Parts: sequence; structure tokens; C-alpha cells
Amino acid sequence: MEKQHPIDDLMSTTMQKLREIADVNTIVGKPIQAGNVTIIPISRLTVGFASGGSDFVSKNQKPEADNSFGGGSGAGMNLSPVAFLIVKGDTVRLMPVAPPAATTVDRVVEMVPEVVDKVTDFIEKQQAKGQDKGETGETY
Repeated sequence: MEKQHPIDDLMSTTMQKLREIADVNTIVGKPIQAGNVTIIPISRLTVGFASGGSDFVSKNQKPEADNSFGGGSGAGMNLSPVAFLIVKGDTVRLMPVAPPAATTVDRVVEMVPEVVDKVTDFIEKQQAKGQDKGETGETY
């Protein structure tokens, strides 16, 4: 069996700690109930990881002894809020935390759910008016 190098343990420990911190609840937060509205925070997680080490021979080391090892590892994480998912009945909206849209295309993409809701309401009202007029015998 091949002997495991000390840097393997160093890297494994660091990665295990990162996994403990960065679970799914870190990215998609726990839902918050506010009356009949549910608010779900959404975040972006950025992770950086580095590890390194060196084997070296000391002056008084016996030939059959293992080399001395010196090493270290480190990690950094950045958690940034991105948006809130708002659920109210059958309606779901994404409310971004980022600054306002920089271009017209960005703004249009943000407005699509709201525009679809308004168009749907308008069509439903027109259909209701049409049914009312059709029942009274009026022509249009």
C-alpha cells in the first residue's frame, strides 16, 4: 500500500471544512413567511482555495527516514446577496438586489413577468366584457 503524503490530509481537511460551510442553504436561504407571502433569499458564493507544501531533508536526517514536510492551506469565501424570490399565491417574482439595469435589454428582461401579468389581466377583462355583451344581445 502506498504511503499517503501529508499534503493530502491538509487538502482534505480544508475541503471538508469548505463543504460544511457552503451547503445549499447558503445559496438558497431558508424561506421567510410574511403573512401569505414567502420570501426566499438567493445569494452568490465565491470560493478560493490554495494549498502547498515542501519536502526537505535536514542535516541530521537518517537515509531511511522520511523527509520533513512543511505546508499550509487556506481558503476564502465571499457570500453576496443577489435577489429575493417572492412567492404570493400562484405568482412568483424575482426581485434583484443588484443596481438598476444598465441597458434597455436588461430592463426589458426584468419587466417580463410584470408585463405578462398585466397583459393576462387585460385579456381576462376583455373576455369578461365580451361575455357580458354577448349575453345581453348587443352586437359589437
